[in-house]
Amino acid sequence: MLVPRAFPLVLCALRRRGLRACLALGAVAALQLPPVVHAAAPQAPASATAASAAAAEPALTGAGQRIYERTRPQLLQVRTLLKTQDSQASVGSGFLVDDGAHLVTNYHVVSQYALQPERYRLVYVTVDGKQGALQLLAFDVVHDLALLRPADAAALAGRGAVALRPEGEELPRGARIFALGNPLDVGFAVAEGSYNGPVERSFLPTLFFGGSLSPGMSGGPALDDQGRLVGVNVATRRDGEQVSFLVPAAPVRALLARGRSGKPITAPAWPEITRQLLGHEAELTERFIALPWRAAGHARYAIPVPQEQFMRCWGRGSSQAVRGLQFERSDCAMDSRIFVSGALLTGFLTVRHEAYDGTKLGALRFAERYSASFRNEFMGRDDRQLTAPRCVERQVDRAGLPLEAVICLRAYKKLEGLHDLAVLVATLDATQSGVQGRFDAHGVSFASAQRLAQHYLDGFAWTAPKTDSR
Repeated sequence: MLVPRAFPLVLCALRRRGLRACLALGAVAALQLPPVVHAAAPQAPASATAASAAAAEPALTGAGQRIYERTRPQLLQVRTLLKTQDSQASVGSGFLVDDGAHLVTNYHVVSQYALQPERYRLVYVTVDGKQGALQLLAFDVVHDLALLRPADAAALAGRGAVALRPEGEELPRGARIFALGNPLDVGFAVAEGSYNGPVERSFLPTLFFGGSLSPGMSGGPALDDQGRLVGVNVATRRDGEQVSFLVPAAPVRALLARGRSGKPITAPAWPEITRQLLGHEAELTERFIALPWRAAGHARYAIPVPQEQFMRCWGRGSSQAVRGLQFERSDCAMDSRIFVSGALLTGFLTVRHEAYDGTKLGALRFAERYSASFRNEFMGRDDRQLTAPRCVERQVDRAGLPLEAVICLRAYKKLEGLHDLAVLVATLDATQSGVQGRFDAHGVSFASAQRLAQHYLDGFAWTAPKTDSR
């Protein structure tokens, strides 16, 4: 198949190796889907970062200035340091949710510590320059949240807390909200923008913030005009202006309820991450299989195209003036991806297909090109995160429609019970035309992989009952 153009997602808890370490989160298969930058920060010269931050910072209203002054005592910078020295590996933001007792940030801000506590440690820095050690109590890897507390319980007492906006009190679209944090590690700041409701077609609940988030602001609070939490800064789009994203307050409330009394996490968090991801993949599988396939509009075949409740599909085709193999292509992908580490994103699905017309080539040349396109698919290899793929290839009869199918599984090395699934399919009934499709599921159980593979194969059929003319 043709190789899709990939767009990186970036989680920006300011990482020590600059934008590259501002976490390439993976490749988005949809051809037109632009990149997302998550708001933690890469290191750069202070003069340059300060200038760029100042240039990007919108003028604040009186409400923004009032909210910033009121919230300053509850704002923190969250730093991940190497255990044996003061060199910082990443920097993000956070905010107090109890009077000095607990604070919230993004999981990706503290992920290095969560996965390697023997190598890293966590510290906070307040707006007025006070510093201290932090303990990780709980996290929600699916919604990218973490709950921490100061090692010295009295160190932050008396600073107050950021109140959560009541659940039943909806915020109107266009309302002014204020995102606070420490952009680019140059100082605490507030970015004013507008609330635009939930992101459409997102599997995970995400809020659309019409404002600017910069690396280093990950984990900071986004507040309404009364200083109450609307969401937590998490990401921004690199290809657009004033398009940023927040984790809603509801998952924050749930994390507080289960994590306040937790004991500090001092061992690598892989088992708990696995448990949370298994819950996510089970829900994703159920919801995906419950949706019927859409018609692709092909005259000969029914081709499995997903609904767009939580996916986006993009299409393109070859120019009709081009001599040789003609094709039309569809790429569908979820926007939501779950960040586990800088090298690992999971918890999402992609679907694509290509319809080929080789009448300008003739049967022999079409067969050569069609076979080569099927063979050039990359199914992965043994790496630090996943095993080499184990694949089976077989012919499948779908009510008289012959298919060639390759099904591959790769197991996660540190997330026991989770796999990446790839299903590759090609129709075999015609000599000068055909369809090839691919379905990928990242981070699913073996049982879910079986169900998803069968669901995908069941989506191929004739557009009408088979006739002798076929």
